[in-house]
Amino acid sequence: MSSHRQSKKRRYVVWAATGAAVVAGAGIAAQTSTAATAWPAQRTYTGRAFDTCAAPSVQAMKAWHTGFYGAAAVYIGGRNRGCAQPNLTASWVRTVSATGWKLVPLYVGAQPPCGRGGNPEKLTASTAASLGAKDAADAVARATALGMRAGSPVYLDMEPYDTGNTSCADAVLTYVRAFDKGLRAKTYRAGLYGFTSSGAKAVATARNRTDLPGNLWYALWDGRNTTTGDWPWGAGQYTGHSRGHQYMVNSKETRGGHTITVDRDAWDGPVAITG
Repeated sequence: MSSHRQSKKRRYVVWAATGAAVVAGAGIAAQTSTAATAWPAQRTYTGRAFDTCAAPSVQAMKAWHTGFYGAAAVYIGGRNRGCAQPNLTASWVRTVSATGWKLVPLYVGAQPPCGRGGNPEKLTASTAASLGAKDAADAVARATALGMRAGSPVYLDMEPYDTGNTSCADAVLTYVRAFDKGLRAKTYRAGLYGFTSSGAKAVATARNRTDLPGNLWYALWDGRNTTTGDWPWGAGQYTGHSRGHQYMVNSKETRGGHTITVDRDAWDGPVAITG
């Protein structure tokens, strides 16, 4: 993601190693835990989105609402969130939503013990389940405070790690399951952002589907604005508006006199329910 946890230099070191439409629908595709029984219809968006480290000003968001992008990802919390968010308030959410933006909530929670780089919060095999539950509760509280209502998704940001390290990989999935279960208990939809070489792959190929996220946002920097043409796994997985694809990073763009460095995403999935 856009330097959300690391300096740009560190980010390159780490990762070197490794027409819009809004649709209302229902359901929690691919989610096997249904702790909450009364689910609001989800709000989905299909089109181009962007993510950037700090939420831009209201003025910048208005200037950028030209039709090229229709959705923006925002980092709502997590101990590993790298940027301060002075603009990200409930008032900001209301204003940019009224402008026409769809919002994608991201939460940078605990990171893998075998991940690269230092993090304020790392999970371990013994703490994965409890940390997942704690972070889920925090994510729901932060989303709610921002005016992102029940039925909204929260995407858990999982950075690259060594999937060949079995104990580490198992701990990551334990954490993800606990986080997702906690979200759904409060009627928030679960999503995961991860790389096609690590987190996204682990979720997509797991044999045990219990409590895994129903929405998958995969990082594959091939420059292709698609959620289908380069989908690496089974064609029947994560269908029905359940995919996002981060296809380009560090794109410095100017719109309406406002310059922002963003990552580009192809989007066909849930967005926050606001207003």
